[in-house]
Amino acid sequence: MWLTRRDCAGLVLAGLAGPARGQTPASGYLGLAGFDPVSYFLPEGPQAGLATFEVSGAGWSWRFASAANRAVFLRDPTVYTPRLGGYDLVGILDGRLVDADPLVFALVDERLYLFRNAEHRDRVVAEPSLAAKAEASWPTLQGLTDGARE
Repeated sequence: MWLTRRDCAGLVLAGLAGPARGQTPASGYLGLAGFDPVSYFLPEGPQAGLATFEVSGAGWSWRFASAANRAVFLRDPTVYTPRLGGYDLVGILDGRLVDADPLVFALVDERLYLFRNAEHRDRVVAEPSLAAKAEASWPTLQGLTDGARE
């Protein structure tokens, strides 16, 4: 289900099922399980990225549906990468690192957050201020990561 930014005051969301992340032997983690990070911000939503348009660095590989999306990402990757290391926002609130599903997400204040399940996403949709609380908690949990997801 899609809602416009006007419909939910800066919150765009969608939800489907899928794995949280993949790992490629040569380059580390495959961000968003290969989905194009820029596509989350477009009306059609997440699209599968292609190896042809892959970018790697800092232990991550990101795939894009087009060269144009790759170019947009490279101008400012921090805008398009998932917040909170790609972990479930509600897990962060609970003081835990919980893997998230790349197709259960919300854009809150133009930032991409991932969730383990639709219930977690719906909780944040109902109370968007939880994103700021999770951001405040993130520095205390960030050190528990393996380093590649920071």
